[in-house]
Amino acid sequence: MDYQKHTPFRFHKKLVSEPEEYQLTGFQLENGLQVIMLKNHQVPVVAVDIWYKVGSKDEKPGKSGFAHLFEHMMFEGSENVGKAEHMKLLTDVGGTVNGSTTQDRTNYWQVVPANQLELALWLEADRMRSLKINLENFENQRATVKEERRLRIDNQPYMPVIYELKDQISYRNFAYQHSVMGSMEDLDRATLEDVTAFHSLYYRPNNAVMAVVGDFTVQQAYTLVKKYFSKIPTGAAIPAVDLSESRCQREVRFTFPDSFAPFPAILISQLIPERTHSSFYPLELLEKILFDGESSRFYRKLVEEEQLALHVVGGQDGKFGPALFFLFAQLHPEKKLLDLEKTIYAEFEQLQSRGVSEEELEKAKNKVRTDFVSQQESVRSLADTLCMYHTVYQQPERFFTELERFEKITATEVQAAAKEFLGPDGRSVIEIIPRKQATEELKPDNLS
Repeated sequence: MDYQKHTPFRFHKKLVSEPEEYQLTGFQLENGLQVIMLKNHQVPVVAVDIWYKVGSKDEKPGKSGFAHLFEHMMFEGSENVGKAEHMKLLTDVGGTVNGSTTQDRTNYWQVVPANQLELALWLEADRMRSLKINLENFENQRATVKEERRLRIDNQPYMPVIYELKDQISYRNFAYQHSVMGSMEDLDRATLEDVTAFHSLYYRPNNAVMAVVGDFTVQQAYTLVKKYFSKIPTGAAIPAVDLSESRCQREVRFTFPDSFAPFPAILISQLIPERTHSSFYPLELLEKILFDGESSRFYRKLVEEEQLALHVVGGQDGKFGPALFFLFAQLHPEKKLLDLEKTIYAEFEQLQSRGVSEEELEKAKNKVRTDFVSQQESVRSLADTLCMYHTVYQQPERFFTELERFEKITATEVQAAAKEFLGPDGRSVIEIIPRKQATEELKPDNLS
């Protein structure tokens, strides 16, 4: 599939002519909604993916969890669609639908048969224009979010550390420091007026980008988008969020007693620059060298050779602004956490002093090439990728040349990234101790 057959991308105010297949096209309505279109007639399906440029980073202290709350609220009905009918209408015609929230954005996507594109666009426009935000829907979804928090974080081993504590001790800026899910206290304190104000500001056409990818004609989609979205009023200007972070010059340590953890574990993280920084590429390759698969450095060293860990994962954590490069390892029950930590640092030091081999680098680039192909294999993943590249770089077409940037990275650049970002300065370390073990260690008889 030749997706690079497009001219330089820009958002047009109107359709001049029907683009070729695989030619990226964009439109911007008067109300600010930006629409990216890419037609591909290979399979008779079409994806509609809308990104609202709002995530937990946009929340204020004391009012966390609102972005994730609206991931749920947006399925509660609108002027012409009843409660839970949005999803039912799409699945009844053979479609799939869902949404997700991160620190940086909230998205809603649907993949439908090609002849149901109008239904998908009408549904998205109806809830953008007239979402039902009332006390009943708010209370219902607040309870749902709180239960989701209990199931996914509070009552799961290691999850409070991986999804929340890691950010709390690594960041000083509230934007990325707090949880996407929101705290129970903030959710309990939230009022209908609070969430209504949040929605009124952020869920507007001037704060959204929508990708339509698949089997359609651009003329058809352009006409439908104008029909259903053009009369939705624009919103107020979106306030900028300060994401700035300064690297701490000392190591920060924290011990977390985990009631659900079967074995001790360790999580180590380091602050790294935003996704637009040139270091993103060597760090992404470094992630694959260190963590990707059973032939990765840390799997071979910690799990197979030294048998210090049962499980190890890590890499860049996916934020668009200042991010974290982290490692999580679950301790082997017959080994000591101190030995595991020392071995991890020894591997970092070896990487910094000796670098990576050309064979390792080429293998990592092969994985990037595979990822590049897989992102184009479904209309949904491609639509999501185009929204992401526009949100981060304001260049959705950049995705199609991204592989070239990875190809140019050298082993020297990977080593330099390891030296800059994997040293002891600013390192955050969380030791996870099963609560029963922590209690035993803190008994008076065991204290000196």
